[in-house]
Amino acid sequence: MSTQIDKQRVELTQLIENHTGNDGIHPTNIPSLSFTRFSDLIGPSYGVYKPSLCLIVQGSKEVLLAQESYVYSPADYLVASVNLPITGQVTKASPEAPYLALKLELTPSEILEVLREYEMGVDKKENAKRGMYVSKIEASLLDAVTRLVRLLDTPKDIKVIAPLIVKEIIYRVLQGEHGGMLKQIAIEGSSTHLISDAIEHIMKNYDQSLKIEVLAEIANMSVSSLHRHFKEVTAMSPIQFQKQLRLQEARSLLLSESGDAAAVGFRVGYESPSQFSREYSRMFGLPPKEDIKRLRGSNNKAINL
Repeated sequence: MSTQIDKQRVELTQLIENHTGNDGIHPTNIPSLSFTRFSDLIGPSYGVYKPSLCLIVQGSKEVLLAQESYVYSPADYLVASVNLPITGQVTKASPEAPYLALKLELTPSEILEVLREYEMGVDKKENAKRGMYVSKIEASLLDAVTRLVRLLDTPKDIKVIAPLIVKEIIYRVLQGEHGGMLKQIAIEGSSTHLISDAIEHIMKNYDQSLKIEVLAEIANMSVSSLHRHFKEVTAMSPIQFQKQLRLQEARSLLLSESGDAAAVGFRVGYESPSQFSREYSRMFGLPPKEDIKRLRGSNNKAINL
């Protein structure tokens, strides 16, 4: 690792330490930017990654997308180009060297603005690409991220300067090894963009019966093309995607409320309590009642990613 990157990471680590202090997820005065700090190994945690850049400055993490594993550390960065239900596990953290990370959420309009301004072409007919990837960090990207985080110490500068640095960060990511994957989400008519419309529909209607024909119509694809492209982007079928959303929401409801497990299952779209319990157990390792009891009685709390 270069000396330049080492110096940048030391500064960024200190900046995040200054703006966290205690474990948890910390929003910042830059609305799209948040920090995460954990002094112990936590997880697994479940949630939906929105389109974002994720960067670790201390510690390491494993993210599961369906059955695919994405491991990253301070040497890497992770990009999600569409909304994806994932499982995350911090794999390296301690009180002496806590896990420290940041997430910068990105929007298709921001990406498209950079593509247009810098005339970065993309082929609309290109096959859909996986909506998540890990790349090696470069000094230019780390420098831009560090300058963005520095703005938190001069809040009056955020409104004017933050959008400019975010634009640079997007440019650096697009120029990276797998930047083409991020380009696709912003281009109307591309396979990835069309699948993102289908994903949005599922997320808004996760508790409703899923009609594949309706989903194919939304994506302007045949049913067979929808299945193929959807799995290419998300690593799962539309039904599997919906199931993960339902179960994540059910767990969140059970933790925040004192409702009956069967009633919560109905709320998230399950018609059979036994099916709900069976699929919940398969995902979280225990039936609903036992899982929530374990979480409430231990320090291994479920974290919303």
